Amino acid sequence: MTSGSARWTGALRTRRSGGSRTRRLLERHLTVLLALALLSMSVLLVSYREAQISAGEMRTRGAPAVQGVAATQLALLRAHQEAQFSVRDDIDGVVGAGARYESQLSAAAQGLSRLNDVQLDGDRGRGVLETVNGLLTSYSSSITPGAVKYVSDEPMQREKFAEAETILSRDGTGVVPRLDVLQEHQMQRIDTVSSLGTLRRTGWVLAELALLAMASTTLSALRVLRRRCGRSFDPWLLTTLLATVVLAVFPLWATTNTQQRLDTAHAGLVRIERRAHADGDLARSQQYVTDESASVRADLAAQGWQSWTYYGALGGGALIVLLPAVGIGRRLNADYWKAG
Repeated sequence: MTSGSARWTGALRTRRSGGSRTRRLLERHLTVLLALALLSMSVLLVSYREAQISAGEMRTRGAPAVQGVAATQLALLRAHQEAQFSVRDDIDGVVGAGARYESQLSAAAQGLSRLNDVQLDGDRGRGVLETVNGLLTSYSSSITPGAVKYVSDEPMQREKFAEAETILSRDGTGVVPRLDVLQEHQMQRIDTVSSLGTLRRTGWVLAELALLAMASTTLSALRVLRRRCGRSFDPWLLTTLLATVVLAVFPLWATTNTQQRLDTAHAGLVRIERRAHADGDLARSQQYVTDESASVRADLAAQGWQSWTYYGALGGGALIVLLPAVGIGRRLNADYWKAG
């Protein structure tokens, strides 16, 4: 009798010990799953949002800023060219002496006005634009008399054209060289915004590794429930596994798509910047800048599914936090916590 009682007591202790180990194992799985879910979703949402912010900045400021500088430079160069043509060629068929150059000069002034709102060089860029606006007034004061007032006074006309040429193109201090410096700084910003830098790449690697670890931990928790608790399939953890796989794949695909569009837009802006300095027909260059800018804007056009992807990822993140807590928590409460 005493021997049987001892065996029964030993068996009870063994079961209790095994149950305690199972409880601790499930609690550890739950802790690890919650920590991985919070880590992966924090990094993933920040990384995805950064990609969308970059695309938005390129669309609303980057592309218009680069186009604006290139278009302004071309308009100024063409204005100077048209002013010289107006006195060199027969202008009987032209409506008003200098009308063509004045329209280009007006386009340049409008371009500078728009640049104030979108330029990417901060206070330094605003300073450049203020200086350029002042120089543009001086340029107009020289080129207009040369094209209109001194048509019959060739020496004075040459002097005015020379003054205008100096204001427009003088190295370092001319209008076009100053705009070149602004464009250079803007292109540096474009390079930063459009590139998948080390920090962003590290964020995605960390997010994907955390989601991979979460999938592995979920599978481990399913095995524990099957082998130790007799639960072949837990719908909460199976849903967690599915949500984890979706979160590991779809936001990364959406970010890759956004990055490809950023790369395409960056290449288009580089072509625009180079075309502003290319020799050849200025009118054709202006048309090229207009057409290429439209193409860049189309590449960067906002797409609704990208915003929905972010909110979908946010909802998925909530699921992979709540589902393991419900699935494993229910089992712990029913089999161990409540019983204890």
